Amino acid sequence: MEQAHSLLLNEEACNQLKEHQRAEFVFEWLRFLKKILPANVKQNQKHLLEQLTTVLTSSPGPPTRLLLAQCLALVYRVGDSLTSSLTVDRCNDIIRSKDDSPSFLPTRLAAVACLGVLYEQLGRLLINSFKETMANLLKAMKSAESQGRCEIMLCIERILKGLGVSAVSCHRDIYKAARPCLTDRSMGVRCAATKCLLELQREAVFLWSTELENVATHCFRAFEGSNYDVRVAVSKLLGTLLASALEPRQAIAPRPGSKRNSLEEVMELLSSGFLRGGAGFLRASGDMLKGTSSVSRDVRVGITQTCVVFVSILGGAWLENHFSCLLSLLMVWVSHARVTQYPADAVSCRCCVSFILRATVGTLLGEKAQIAAAKEICQLISKQKRVGNMETRVSPAEVAASQHVLVCALLELGSLLQDLSSTAAPLLQDTSIGMLDTVISVLLHPSASARLAAAWCLRCVAVGMPAQVAVLLDRCAERLNALKSCPEAVAGYSAAIAALLGAVQLCPLGVSHSKGKMVMTLAEDLLRSATQNSRISIQRTRGCWLLLSALSTLGPTVMEHHLPRLLLLWKCAFPLSVRDVENELRRGDSFTWQVTLEGRAGALCAMKSLVVHCKDLLTDDVLSRLFPLLSCAVALLNQLPSLIKSYGNQIRNAATVFRLRVYEILTMLQPKRYEGNFGMVLKQLLNDLTGPEITTCAELNLLPSLCYRQDLALLGPALQDVDQHYIEEQVRSQPNHQGNSGTLEYDPFTIFEKAQDVPTPLPPGSALAAAAVQLFGVIFPHLGIQQKAQILEQFCEFVRQLKGARQQTVQIHVAAAFCCTLKCLASSRRELGSEEVQRPALSLLLGALEGPNPLLRCMAAEGLARLVQVLNDPNFTVSITLMSFDKLKTARDAITRTGHALALGAVYRYLGGISSPQYLSTCVGVLFTLSQDSTSPEVQMWSLHALSMVVDLAGPLYHSHLEASFNLVLRLLLSTPHTHVEVQQSLGRCFNALITSMGPDLQGEGAGVCAVRTSCLVGCAVMQDSQDCLVQAQAISCLQQLHMFAPGFVNLASLVPSLCINLCSSYLSLRRAVVACLRQLAQREAVEVSEHAVALVKELPRRDNTQLGLILDVGLEGALFSLLDRESDPCLCRDIQETLVHMMSSAAESNLAHWLKLCKDVLSASADSAAAAAVETQQEEDGDRYDDSSAFHAKSESSGPFSNLRWSTRVFSMECVCRIIAQCENGNSAHFNMALAQEQHLHESADFLVLHLADLIRMAFMAATDHSDQLRLAGLQTLLVIIRKFSNVPEPEFPGHVILEQYQANVGAALRPAFHVDAPPNVTAKACQVCSAWIASGVISDLRDLRRVHQLLASSLAKVQVGREVSSQLYNESTFTMETLAVLKAWAEVYITAVQGSRQRESPGSLLQQQNDEAGTTGPAGAGLLKLVQTDLATLSRLWLAALQDHALLTLPSQYSSQLPSTGGSFYTAETVEQARPHYYSAWATILHATALWLNSTGFIMVDEGPANLSRPVTPTSMGQSTSLSSVKSPEDVNTDRLHLILGISVEFLCSPHSGDQMENIDSCLQALQALLEVPWPRSKVGNDQALGVEMLSVLHRLIVTRESPNIQLAVLELVRQIVCAAQEHVKEKRHSAEAEKETVPEFGEGRDTGGLVPGKSLVFGALELCLCTLVRKLPQLSPKLAGSPTGRGGQTCSLSNTDCRLVTSALVILSELPSICSPEGSVSVLPTVLYLLLGVLREAVKGSVGAESGQLVPGILQALRTVLTSPMSRAEKSRGAWTELLRCALHTLLESWHTGSALSLSSTTLCLRSYQLLVSLFQGPAPVARPFILALGGCLVSQLQEVEKSRPQGPAELQAVQDAIRALEALVFAADETHCPQLVAVLLPILISLLLDENALASAPAASRSLHEFALGDLMRIGPQHSAVFRALMASAPHMKARLEAAVKGNQENMNTKAQTTRVISKNMPSIQLKFNFL
Repeated sequence: MEQAHSLLLNEEACNQLKEHQRAEFVFEWLRFLKKILPANVKQNQKHLLEQLTTVLTSSPGPPTRLLLAQCLALVYRVGDSLTSSLTVDRCNDIIRSKDDSPSFLPTRLAAVACLGVLYEQLGRLLINSFKETMANLLKAMKSAESQGRCEIMLCIERILKGLGVSAVSCHRDIYKAARPCLTDRSMGVRCAATKCLLELQREAVFLWSTELENVATHCFRAFEGSNYDVRVAVSKLLGTLLASALEPRQAIAPRPGSKRNSLEEVMELLSSGFLRGGAGFLRASGDMLKGTSSVSRDVRVGITQTCVVFVSILGGAWLENHFSCLLSLLMVWVSHARVTQYPADAVSCRCCVSFILRATVGTLLGEKAQIAAAKEICQLISKQKRVGNMETRVSPAEVAASQHVLVCALLELGSLLQDLSSTAAPLLQDTSIGMLDTVISVLLHPSASARLAAAWCLRCVAVGMPAQVAVLLDRCAERLNALKSCPEAVAGYSAAIAALLGAVQLCPLGVSHSKGKMVMTLAEDLLRSATQNSRISIQRTRGCWLLLSALSTLGPTVMEHHLPRLLLLWKCAFPLSVRDVENELRRGDSFTWQVTLEGRAGALCAMKSLVVHCKDLLTDDVLSRLFPLLSCAVALLNQLPSLIKSYGNQIRNAATVFRLRVYEILTMLQPKRYEGNFGMVLKQLLNDLTGPEITTCAELNLLPSLCYRQDLALLGPALQDVDQHYIEEQVRSQPNHQGNSGTLEYDPFTIFEKAQDVPTPLPPGSALAAAAVQLFGVIFPHLGIQQKAQILEQFCEFVRQLKGARQQTVQIHVAAAFCCTLKCLASSRRELGSEEVQRPALSLLLGALEGPNPLLRCMAAEGLARLVQVLNDPNFTVSITLMSFDKLKTARDAITRTGHALALGAVYRYLGGISSPQYLSTCVGVLFTLSQDSTSPEVQMWSLHALSMVVDLAGPLYHSHLEASFNLVLRLLLSTPHTHVEVQQSLGRCFNALITSMGPDLQGEGAGVCAVRTSCLVGCAVMQDSQDCLVQAQAISCLQQLHMFAPGFVNLASLVPSLCINLCSSYLSLRRAVVACLRQLAQREAVEVSEHAVALVKELPRRDNTQLGLILDVGLEGALFSLLDRESDPCLCRDIQETLVHMMSSAAESNLAHWLKLCKDVLSASADSAAAAAVETQQEEDGDRYDDSSAFHAKSESSGPFSNLRWSTRVFSMECVCRIIAQCENGNSAHFNMALAQEQHLHESADFLVLHLADLIRMAFMAATDHSDQLRLAGLQTLLVIIRKFSNVPEPEFPGHVILEQYQANVGAALRPAFHVDAPPNVTAKACQVCSAWIASGVISDLRDLRRVHQLLASSLAKVQVGREVSSQLYNESTFTMETLAVLKAWAEVYITAVQGSRQRESPGSLLQQQNDEAGTTGPAGAGLLKLVQTDLATLSRLWLAALQDHALLTLPSQYSSQLPSTGGSFYTAETVEQARPHYYSAWATILHATALWLNSTGFIMVDEGPANLSRPVTPTSMGQSTSLSSVKSPEDVNTDRLHLILGISVEFLCSPHSGDQMENIDSCLQALQALLEVPWPRSKVGNDQALGVEMLSVLHRLIVTRESPNIQLAVLELVRQIVCAAQEHVKEKRHSAEAEKETVPEFGEGRDTGGLVPGKSLVFGALELCLCTLVRKLPQLSPKLAGSPTGRGGQTCSLSNTDCRLVTSALVILSELPSICSPEGSVSVLPTVLYLLLGVLREAVKGSVGAESGQLVPGILQALRTVLTSPMSRAEKSRGAWTELLRCALHTLLESWHTGSALSLSSTTLCLRSYQLLVSLFQGPAPVARPFILALGGCLVSQLQEVEKSRPQGPAELQAVQDAIRALEALVFAADETHCPQLVAVLLPILISLLLDENALASAPAASRSLHEFALGDLMRIGPQHSAVFRALMASAPHMKARLEAAVKGNQENMNTKAQTTRVISKNMPSIQLKFNFL
């Protein structure tokens, strides 16, 4: 293929190739030529044209001819165009040719294609030959076959596009030729004619003026028998024409008597087609006389789509102005007599009108316009109310007409309100329209469908505005009680209540449990009164069971309280036994039986609802009470035929519904429990599947769920893959009966299902068949072998005997039933049975596999795959495949060949893939042959689809067939006509499978791989040029796969433009493929993708980029935001969001301004399309009058690139802002540093987040103050993130201030609406979180601002104190828990911040703070925060304690659930335990910390805190504060309860295995425990209870082992120290009291008399374990086992950080305290371990093996040693000797280690300093103690001092060390005997003299050397006189010393004289008054 990449065709290389390779070679050359043609081609133009002409005459395939035409046109466009007319003539000659052979057809089609593109590109250059060409084409049109007609239409379209207005002379002729093509038998020709006319109407005014009615009639006829593509194309044409007729794009000359079309006239034109169809007058009249409807559903669906296109072209502004008129005209359609004559037609037409309203009002209008539209709809409903007025007599026809109008209006109103959500709240509050009153009034309408639509509308109101659920429930219940005697009221209000209960499933805030009790009471009352009035018995019975069925949707927590009463009602609804069922047959009449069946069907539905929603309640006891009732129901099934025979059709519908309910409930239960009823059930099932009563079959409801999902592609685009699926399913339903056109009135019990869209249940008959199939599949596996075989034989016999339509129906039923059985067998892994079962089973499936219905064949192939899976017999599998091979070899009919081809691809589907190479080769050979059968496109389609499945199943085994497969698929792609779209689609699926099979091997460099890769790219190019959207989607999917496996070979420059062009496609499947591909590309090449998209828009001509212009303004990401707003498909929306997230993660940080502006524009595109709200801050000068609400004023600004965006899109934009902030957090630190950002921005032109802080605050404010609750939550969350990230960013221009201070008013104004009394609890809870974060951040500097925000929290606290009993009960009780705990947590955070701030201020400058307080000055805002909180602290403390006790109860294990209070806790009810747990779990830790701090502040001293104004006792025990006499506790007991509560919660959490990711909670726990143990009383409690201390140490030990956080470990060690101190205080107190009483001192402390420490019971042992763990983790060298291991890093330097040193020091402090809490014997036991660890750490520090931070360790080590040495146990009588011996050993060890390590030569100045100080104290000690040290260290000390002369000290620390060393030597001298003292003085004096400096050196010496000189001279002058004899002798023997000393004395004397003179001069000149410079 590389040889094809040249300007001229390499004919030599091409001729050497085979024929199919030649076609690929030519196509690749043409692709390359098209790419390079803008280059200069004039010198090669003649040769190039000859080669192109040769290709033209060589029968090119469809893709090649289009590419050839484009290249020809480009050659003339960039080269010499003079000879272009010759090419046109040549093409015309080819078209005129008389050769009609099939081989000449491709050449003729290529000539047609070339003509079209030549005229399109060259335009008026070819105007001279235009008429001749057009005449030639129109003449050829008359005799052309379908491919020719299609190509000629497309050619004319291109000619019109190129010539424009110049082609006006032929417009009429073109119109006449295209008009009959609209009704061509070929769908491709219809589509081509539509495109031609669509291009024609741009210039041909007559199409949308004089010929409009004729065109409309032909379009209506084009809809008849059309497919989806035709309906889309024709509706686009007709919609465009109608829009042009209404709003002309160009002025037209007025004709006499003509006038401009009005909306009424245009809609009348559509109405005529909608009501009468596209038939002529005679046919329509004949049908009217016969009484039949002549309008097919595809016509109505096409007109529906036309209406949507018509309105969409006119736009949202037009719709907003004309909605009232359009609505009234649409309502005429559904109320017309021709529509309401047949129920099925009425339902279908309602769907069409609803779709028009949804597709226009729901997508084109902004939120404000949608609210106005809702008002219009409400007024329309009000006009229809008179029909529902019981006092007004209306005819049945009026009722029928009004009911359909009401259904459409109410459903659209509900959808609008649901979409608008809380933004529609003002609509409900508008009393002028009374929306709720209007909707509720329809509940009394005589028509059931209108009542149900009104109920559904109320449900939508509840879903959109959850606050209305409780209000509407109460209102409907009240009206139901008041109007019990009205049948319509009972039916309407019960349906409304059921719908509202169903809405609770979609409302996170829920509804109060009291509503469940109310509904239960209502239902019981209805059932009791049902027999009192026969006129309303049915309505009351149905209403009762409808309410009970809906009640189960509230979940098991509600139903467990009502289940006993429900079981009793079920028992009363059924006979006591099966025998009683037989007795019932002798009683009653038709009405009685109708009521009975209605009641029992409702009871069964209630059972089903309970099973679905409350499975946890189905205990064995409950089931044992249900199954006898079900046995009676099954027994009644067999009696139904006799009842129908007796009472006629009056009870037929009730009997059908009853059977349906029995089947549904039995399907959901275990078949083993009703095995005894199998016989009766099977008998009825067989009758329902094969009986004579069956006349229709809703195959589209039965079969698709049993087919393999991918196989359904053979039947055309799936409903879920098209935008119009809501109405397209109308076309696919069977004509002349209800088919699958569902509607709510068919089954009112679906009104409470969990769904966003209105349910469309099937008619009872169709639903019964589907239920029978499902139940058969459940029961059949449990039958015996004989019974299975008998039933299957019976099925086969039925199919063989029956004929015609009835045979097809029965075959579909029995095959579906058996396939359902196989599916159940496969999922349960049960066996089918022996051969006698297998034989009829296979026969049944083979019969279906060869059936005429393609859907049935798909299901049969899936059934065969399931059968092979269930049997799992290789021999059977082989026999199946051999049979299919034989059939395919012998059969010639398409049906058999398609079925068995599909079976070949499906057989191994569930066997883990194909593993036999022989089978694979045979299968591939057969499918290759079938796929090349061009005489049957259907066989090609099915075989290629089967081949794609074989490729998937074979996996790597298929690699040997890959090259041949690629060649086959590519050859077929290049030769398949465009009219055979279904074959192209199968080729696309096969191509995708081949690429996936090749996988990463596509990256290879071998010749074979390169060829395959080129084939892939060529194939994708062919599919991209296809006219079918599904083929284009598959091309994009293939390119996406290629990009994943071989990204370097996919050209983004060509891929991205094609993606952008299709981004606005009208086909959902294509948009899905585009966005899925963009999502993948954005993960790696987001920036490149954006650049290519913008480049595309710049290059496109203006005419083509109208929808893509948004990319130029806001980039591809902006276009994706716009698309996200328009889309409703969940999968597509998710992909768009992920694409944007990937693009943001790649480009947001580098292009911050663009992304933030984009998010801001999206957020600003509110419902008002005229202007967006801009917010600006204005702060008033007078602070006293300042208020947050005056800080913001809206001003109009020019609208941005977006308009009318939905709230959900704006919510996503706020989520994007949070993602951008999080992303910047991981980037440059300048993003959160204003000074650094400004500096870098100035020098590097970089952009940083902090520079956009104003925009961030502004966006958060706009969102937080929006009408949408979801957007408010997103805005508050964004504000919270901003506060947390920017609170510590300083303001460079105002030192001492932070940058957020200037936005205080903004934050306050954003928070205020969330604390309004009507704000939802979740919004208030989030606002509390933001509030506390704002206060705790420390940003607020002004006390007035602090009070303002504090007031918001104070108001919420007051709301909490009122309690839930007096609240409005709008939501579930758990929302009260959520809001309360959010408030308490916020207050806790504020209190913690206040206390911590207070402690920080008091520690360093408490005196200064006292001065400020005395002076009455106002300190920083933080100083007043604690005072503000103090006012509410009494209340808060009680609430906090109550919340903690609730949490403690809720964390009890399930086995202790009986201990929970029966009435609930303080802030939760018994029914909401499960919902309340998450709220407690998120808040308890902060509340615990705050409570501990409060107890710390009070010192556990109780004061009279006054009442907390709680609505109920705080807790069941009230924490000891209840005023009732029975529960009065002493202060000691109350304090003990509080202490144990906090300790219990903390220990339980710290032991929890699920606390791994709750580091904040762990930190709060530890800080709370620390705060407690700072107070003496809790310390005494912990000290007294040794078991408690040991337990706490055990938990802390586990925590320090499992948590690596340094802060957590430091907090743990601090807490251990406090526990040890508590034990220490306890031991001291005991000893002191014993000494005071002068008793025999017992052995207090651990160890007692024996000194033993018991693990698990010893506090000292636990502390030792914990300290050892800490030390060994940081210094593994301490452990003998780890010292030489790799873990211990033996011999290596273990570098400790500053934090590690703090941890080690803390552990050493704890160790040093341990002996003091032991008895004397115990201290002796523990002392060796303590000393070993202390000396071990000291040794490592001395060695320098801990890194640079060892200097921080040494002071702590020495301090710990000092603590040990001064321990009272060292002086205790019993332990003094042992201590002395152990300390000596320790000292010996220390000296030995120092000796070996030359400790005194260490470079660590601090260590030397401490060592010398220690030597001073040792040498001055008693002689027995000092002597060993003098002998060991004296010589080392002298030698160290002798070295000082050579290296004098350079700094103060070194100077101090030398001075201490001299003092140590002096102490050694003075400690000696008189006899040895002179000798030691003789050693000391030379050392001192050596430290003196001469006169010259002294002047230039550093300060430390001069100080040492003066120090040594002072010592000499002091010591010399004391030992004069030795001094004189030394001076005499050493003259140089004498001279040095004399010079130093002389210099010192001169210096003193100089200082004295200077002092006198200064005192003489000093003024009499001294100025004060220090004013502090």
